[in-house]
Amino acid sequence: MLYLNNKLVSKSKALISVFDHGFLYGDGIYETLRAYNGVVFKLDEHIDRLFRSASMIGLTIPKGPEAIKKTVYTTLRANRQKEAVIRITISRGAGPIGLDPGLCRRPTFVIISNKFKNYPEQYYQKGIKVAIVNTCRNFRGALNPAIKSLNFLNNILAKREAKDKGAYEAIMLNYRGHLAEGTISNIFFVKDNILHTPETGVGILDGITRKSILDIARESGIEINEGRFKKEDLLNSREVFISNTTMEVMPVSHVDGTKIGTKKGNITKLLHKAYKKEVADYVKNH
Repeated sequence: MLYLNNKLVSKSKALISVFDHGFLYGDGIYETLRAYNGVVFKLDEHIDRLFRSASMIGLTIPKGPEAIKKTVYTTLRANRQKEAVIRITISRGAGPIGLDPGLCRRPTFVIISNKFKNYPEQYYQKGIKVAIVNTCRNFRGALNPAIKSLNFLNNILAKREAKDKGAYEAIMLNYRGHLAEGTISNIFFVKDNILHTPETGVGILDGITRKSILDIARESGIEINEGRFKKEDLLNSREVFISNTTMEVMPVSHVDGTKIGTKKGNITKLLHKAYKKEVADYVKNH
């Protein structure tokens, strides 16, 4: 079951118009959330970012924050899921062909809940391979990466490059050659016992998991540097990991074929363990 506009429907009946501007133009926004033991982690933060993205593209969300939260749990319960990945998608809606947002009378609202499938344990034990690709992250003045939009072609092109290089994830640079982010992840690296990550000003999505990791690092006494970095900084680091809502803290073993460190780094392990504890505490208190 999934939620479409104002009701739960089966997958076979979950139909939208071919004139929907999300389908035609990628005009819309989304959020991906994760449920642990039936509790949606950082639900408020995700809803806040959803409304921020909507504001940035001039989209009116047809439900308020509390109604969306209730609908998320309605969908989760309808599928009898405890461990799940949830996606909220809101498009501009159906309308005549044309770019004018005013052509669409009402948005299309969808919530999909799928059972969470664990990443292979070897990814966390041995790390994954990433590749620095030629596809640049979108320029903020053209399409701001802070908008979690349905227009994903930039990320798809980068992902294709990574796959061609035998890598699990792509790392994109901005138009000035600074490290930005992955196709679906934020990037961190450790050098001289300092945790480095690109600042939001280089043109990245300020990930909710990213913020949690930075908060945990501060509480743990780890020095942090949010800045502007070149790919050489990544290649010369001792530890690298990526993060997002579903993978949490994922260690990286190789960047462009260069081995990073000799094993999973101590800071990476500390942060992942602390993140797991934050999740457990959140679930216990909700």
